[in-house]
Amino acid sequence: MNSRRRLPHSYPEGRWLFITWTLHGVVPSWRFPPAAKTTSREAFAWVDAYLDTRRSGPMYLAEEPVAEIVIDSLYRGAELGHYELGPFVVMANHVHALFLPVISPAQFLKSLKGFTAREANRFLNRTGQPFWQRESYDHWVRSAEEWNRIARYIEKNPLKADLVRTIEDYPWSSAHPRFSVDTSVNAARRSACATSACTTSACAAATLAKILA
Repeated sequence: MNSRRRLPHSYPEGRWLFITWTLHGVVPSWRFPPAAKTTSREAFAWVDAYLDTRRSGPMYLAEEPVAEIVIDSLYRGAELGHYELGPFVVMANHVHALFLPVISPAQFLKSLKGFTAREANRFLNRTGQPFWQRESYDHWVRSAEEWNRIARYIEKNPLKADLVRTIEDYPWSSAHPRFSVDTSVNAARRSACATSACTTSACAAATLAKILA
């Protein structure tokens, strides 16, 4: 499945997606890479490097209640059957997460971003103002090795930003001990689903078999 907005989006069926989305205004429109000259992979690498050096602009996700709204919504989407949720991190101005879509990625992102925007704006007393950047940045996972690399990158983001001494210390990441109940499930998903031939239904069956073994 392909979706084209300012940047190209490729959503192969049955593949994990590494998705990043940012607060509105974090990446000024004049800083976007030219859409006609940029592949989704190039755009993803560009915004990731940009976010790593960003020290100004909106930082609403650093507010604990706002970060919790996002995390609760990530899990709620999984409970509703929109996707399987892998490692994630909520940083001050952006979110990184791995998803195995069950419904259209464009559909669940619209729902996720719409709900969290309303709730966060309500808490911040800025109802009706843009909260998330409309564009998101995604990359579909090619192999189990790449899944592992991306998972490590996601959970090490706070460490890389010098926010904590260990990845387990950061409270708004799947590496935090309060989310450790998901570790065995995610490990099963990684080995069962991060292969090129895996379909969503096959992933579910393989995951369940590994968890129950």
